[in-house]
Amino acid sequence: MNESINSAANQAPDHQAALENVVRFFETMTVESAQTQLPYIYAENASFKDPFNEVRGLPAIEPLFTHMFVQVQNPRFVITTHILQGNQAFITWDFLFHMKRYAREEQCIRGATQLRFNDAGLVEMHRDFWDAAEELYEKLPVVGSLMRVLKMIARK
Repeated sequence: MNESINSAANQAPDHQAALENVVRFFETMTVESAQTQLPYIYAENASFKDPFNEVRGLPAIEPLFTHMFVQVQNPRFVITTHILQGNQAFITWDFLFHMKRYAREEQCIRGATQLRFNDAGLVEMHRDFWDAAEELYEKLPVVGSLMRVLKMIARK
């Protein structure tokens, strides 16, 4: 009986290795790796959701990653925490970049991602959580002023 338990444990998916692959992918992402490495990270029918997008499948996910290299300069992720429980992971991150049109100093968006891995160790669900109003809109020149005023009004 112990042999069958050990055998089953040896065949269990290695979600820790999958999580480490995801962390490495995000921390070293380039436009080229976003175009070529996604099939080794995400399942073909994976779902992806963030404050601006909700898509399914690799053909819809890949442009989301490559587009950030068009929108901002020097984008990079710094993973600050990652936790795994079963086939689910939670990652906190800082997304660092320079805005092409507005700011010369490096900008930072802080957020978190929930991931679910399939039995092959590929991401089947990716959900980002971050506050677009605070982390992005408030940093824009005109919109930022309006957002800060609205925030003050909401506090009263």
